[in-house]
Amino acid sequence: MPNQMLQFVTTEQKTPHKRDVETRRADFGEIYAEFDPAAAAQQAARCSQCGVPFCQVHCPVHNNIPDWLMLTAEGRLEEAYEVSQATNNFPEICGRICPQDRLCEGNCVIEQSGHGTVTIGAVEKYITDTAWEKGWVKAVKPTKERQQSVGIIGAGPAGLAAAEELRRKGYQVTVYDRYDRIGGLMIYGIPNFKLEKEVVERRARLIADAGVAFKLNFEVGRDATLDELRIQHDAVLVATGVYKARDLQAPGSGLANIQPAMDYLTASNRTGLGDEVPAFDDGTLDAKGKRVVVIGGGDTAMDCVRTAVRQGAVSVKCLYRRNRANMPGSQREVANAEEEGVEFVWLSAPEAFLGDEKVSGVRASRVHLGVADATGRQAPQILPESAYTVEADLVIKALGFDPEDLPDRFQAEALETTRWGTLKVSYKNMMTSLDGVFAAGDIVRGASLVVWAIRDGRDAADQIDGYLQSKAAGRAETASAVAAE
Repeated sequence: MPNQMLQFVTTEQKTPHKRDVETRRADFGEIYAEFDPAAAAQQAARCSQCGVPFCQVHCPVHNNIPDWLMLTAEGRLEEAYEVSQATNNFPEICGRICPQDRLCEGNCVIEQSGHGTVTIGAVEKYITDTAWEKGWVKAVKPTKERQQSVGIIGAGPAGLAAAEELRRKGYQVTVYDRYDRIGGLMIYGIPNFKLEKEVVERRARLIADAGVAFKLNFEVGRDATLDELRIQHDAVLVATGVYKARDLQAPGSGLANIQPAMDYLTASNRTGLGDEVPAFDDGTLDAKGKRVVVIGGGDTAMDCVRTAVRQGAVSVKCLYRRNRANMPGSQREVANAEEEGVEFVWLSAPEAFLGDEKVSGVRASRVHLGVADATGRQAPQILPESAYTVEADLVIKALGFDPEDLPDRFQAEALETTRWGTLKVSYKNMMTSLDGVFAAGDIVRGASLVVWAIRDGRDAADQIDGYLQSKAAGRAETASAVAAE
């Protein structure tokens, strides 16, 4: 087993074995096998131990990647896990679903030098999966219990990360969620072939074992207003995520068999979890035997096309208005989808949906990419007289997500929002326009990555702690002054 680093010159990059295409197309199991100990140590030893670790700089939670790679190379896995989990509440989840090609691995120095990146994500997954197997993963135990309570709205990655960190500090934490399971998009949005649900469920059990209370099937605005939660708790964190699907308003939008991505993915995941899903059972949200067209180019679109393949679609096509270089989704996911038989129709702008009662096709036009816009991406321009039709029995819109109208939903008119509908917060303390009400994750930054939600949840926990300690100190001073009088 290697016991020194900088092996990238003599050791080639290798990833865990990827199951062959025909096998993985037939089920929803994760597509990568586990590293064995020798292979994980060998690949970790390729790290160059940079003086300025760009992998760490470009990791939203600033994982101390070089250190836990070195510990893995030396066979010190329990220490590697301790270092890994010190900055990340869900390392085994990030190891599976983070777009490492855009973050840590994409900025690896040896990748830039042409030697191939260190397989950081696979090693992270291996470390934490080993930690679970060995019993090293323990529920947090606060050194001191505090009487102050915090209510968290949303059991997704931001809310869960904040809940665990606040419990670590000794606060009494209650998480409210409108769904019947803990995990948010991790449980209902991300397919099993990327993130098996037991991985999320065991984390949820661990957080509950730490003393965090969960109230599921609880909808703020229906079961309690935001003001009522503020009365019950000393502080409230809003971490709802963003669930309002962006729509494509075009002729024929009202035809049957045109579905939002989240409805489609949720039905598939619920079915996999053993739930009864009538819209799946009657074929409405099942791609089996259908010609499927997915509109969009992000990670959600990749989840949809790869799910349709596994459900037995006759054909799966992805229409995206830009080219491959300009798509927002992970290039690794695109490559996996192509291997599994998905056809990408680049530079295509859907204009209308065709059919009588049910959709039978999508009319689109060819696109030319013009001058870059304010975001730095080339703006799509429709080419005249370039329309064509793609046949379809099921069309899935995967165009991204926007925030719901939380001031209206929560019955909290004083809760201020930005022009994009996200919650307005002070970036000094992550507090909203309401005293003691904080916000974190996608509901503040817009639809983003799980790892960014984890970072925001951890930061919010620190800010809430500071706020509650300040309030406690103020009350103590007041009580002291009254006693002195």
